[in-house]
Amino acid sequence: MTTVERTSGSSWGPFAAVVVLLAGLFSILQGIVAVLAPDPYYVVAHGTLFIFDISGWGWWNLIIGILAVITAGGIFAGALWARIIAVILAILSAIAQLFLIPAQPWWSAILIAIDVLVIFAVTTHQGTTRQGARS
Repeated sequence: MTTVERTSGSSWGPFAAVVVLLAGLFSILQGIVAVLAPDPYYVVAHGTLFIFDISGWGWWNLIIGILAVITAGGIFAGALWARIIAVILAILSAIAQLFLIPAQPWWSAILIAIDVLVIFAVTTHQGTTRQGARS
């Protein structure tokens, strides 16, 4: 007789999906606000003037957010493609936030931490099973 036992790592699947969904919703919100902002964004940091075209950056965040929400649905379903896309989107989101550290250091740090959490949650083994023979 063979028994199949779920390992404890399987609980990361729903957690990963929720974190990806949350990160996607944050990106969508940030993107909408940036697209609707009519003016460029001026920031002075350490004596340097940064001028951002916030609408271009907003479209980038909006697209990443929408893709992340779609990917979260795939992770809920247990699809491998969704896990791969989630890692790629988290990496792209973290890189985008690195450019915004001079303008919004706390928000960028929080979103980079969420992106790292997404990568950890998605790449942790999910739903693996252990088979053992019983005599």
